[in-house]
Amino acid sequence: MAPAGGRNGPSMRAPTGSKLKPGLTGRCAGWHGLLAPIKGGAAMAEDHIAKVMDEMPYGLYIIGSKMEGEVNGMMADWVMQVSFEPRLVAVAFENDAHTLHNIRSTNVFTINALSQNADSMDLAGKFAQPYYGAKIKGRTRMAADEIHHKLGGISHKPGANGCPILDAAMAWMECEAQHFVPTGDHTLVIAGVVEARLVKDAQPLTSSYTGWNYSG
Repeated sequence: MAPAGGRNGPSMRAPTGSKLKPGLTGRCAGWHGLLAPIKGGAAMAEDHIAKVMDEMPYGLYIIGSKMEGEVNGMMADWVMQVSFEPRLVAVAFENDAHTLHNIRSTNVFTINALSQNADSMDLAGKFAQPYYGAKIKGRTRMAADEIHHKLGGISHKPGANGCPILDAAMAWMECEAQHFVPTGDHTLVIAGVVEARLVKDAQPLTSSYTGWNYSG
């Protein structure tokens, strides 16, 4: 989730099963139109690459972190397992993400998986805002000066590592960062999973269900 939206900020598509208005594109539009030969040089090639990468589905997770007594949560899409032995996961964060700063300082974080339903989708949407309002270009001065404490009013408890675990999570993991790998405009954090729980058996929330994308 890095927050959903890719290079140009948040982008929300119609949820699965909804009808798109004429002229709109969405994951439900499939790959139609992406198979034509690339014409127009580098700019056109980049456009085709972005469109194809925009079709890649992801899970939606809430990453919990802490710093000097304050806890924080952010929505992230680029999360995956990268090793069986040892159990390792990787999460990509925008280089200026507040959560990345917290993890660099403490080396710990949590990953909260949400269920595939309307309530979880609404909950995830509360984490779409960046910690610092000024991160979104073009905002008014008042909006830019705002700091978003996204866990306010959301039930959670601290894990063993002190990072938040959401009461609404269908599953969670406590992680310890081991490597910080620069990857262009993001940093890939590779972490060991030190504890985890499956709280309830449910389908996980994904970008295919919500229609939100952070890719392209």
